Amino acid sequence: MFILLGMPIVQIVIFGFALTNEVRNAKITILDQSKDAATVSLISEFEASRYFEVDEYIYSYKEIETAFHKGKVKLAVVLPAHFKEDLLRFNKATIQLIADASDPNVANTLTNYASSIILDYQRSITNDRKLPYTINMEMRMLYNPQQKGAFNFVPGVMAMVLLLVCTMMTAITIVKEKEMGTMEIMLVSPMRPIMVVIAKAVPYLFLSIINIASILLLSRFVLEVPINGSLALLVFESILFTMVSLSLGLLVSSAAGSQQTAMFISLVALLLPTIMLSGFMFPLENMPLPLRVVSNFIPAKWYYIIVQSVMIKGLTIGAIWKETLILAGMMLFFLALAIKKFKIRLA
Repeated sequence: MFILLGMPIVQIVIFGFALTNEVRNAKITILDQSKDAATVSLISEFEASRYFEVDEYIYSYKEIETAFHKGKVKLAVVLPAHFKEDLLRFNKATIQLIADASDPNVANTLTNYASSIILDYQRSITNDRKLPYTINMEMRMLYNPQQKGAFNFVPGVMAMVLLLVCTMMTAITIVKEKEMGTMEIMLVSPMRPIMVVIAKAVPYLFLSIINIASILLLSRFVLEVPINGSLALLVFESILFTMVSLSLGLLVSSAAGSQQTAMFISLVALLLPTIMLSGFMFPLENMPLPLRVVSNFIPAKWYYIIVQSVMIKGLTIGAIWKETLILAGMMLFFLALAIKKFKIRLA
């Protein structure tokens, strides 16, 4: 019971904080060749940002590579000589951003952050005056204006936690009865196979409802992810996905010959596809066509789309009816297959 109820809480907290595409407190180095009032003001903007932490000030280009070799900094900001003078006389100045691109995603994120800080500084010194032939960009971030990573990863973590916990727990139920020798008693009872299979899933369904409630509470009040859509619809879809996971676990349990095999299938064969092909860690659009086709058979993909649509975007059933029907079809298919695979005679 501690594992069933405690593991989802631990996982949602750990994954919710650890899995994020945000980069904070990244250490940077600054080469200030001007040391005038303008560069001091710009550097203070970097220091005030939550994304950067100035690790050291250097005095030559040679020190930039040395700083990267030490592995301490991810970005170097080079401010040229006569920075303020160039701004006043020519109305322009050049700033060089040098990033450690051994991790291209982090490098791209940091340069975007730095560019935003520089643009904000530019607007502050020009007082929003329109210069000749200036192209201004206006961006809006819908649904997640602060670009918090939890908004993306919480729906994926919910799918992963519910699928793994429900499938893993139910995967060992029937096969455990076989190993303990109690399956014979159930087989000689007047109960039909469908009743035996469903009875194995019902207790875990109620435990999963408790897990759903705890996950939603943690997501809302700990990870600060709002529920913009209907809470009732979100709970209904979560229970539907839980029933899909339970049906899949019963199928594994009916087909497996031992608890070790059932655990291996539920952990290895389901964990990797859920992480890689559900879309919450890696965009499916970037994958080859065969992998995109395979992803359609991953239940977590459809649940991830549903949670994003309801929880983050605030959409209604009209926008997710197709995904809901797919999950319902998967549930009926896995349950029917589990009943068919259930052997009424032991070899």
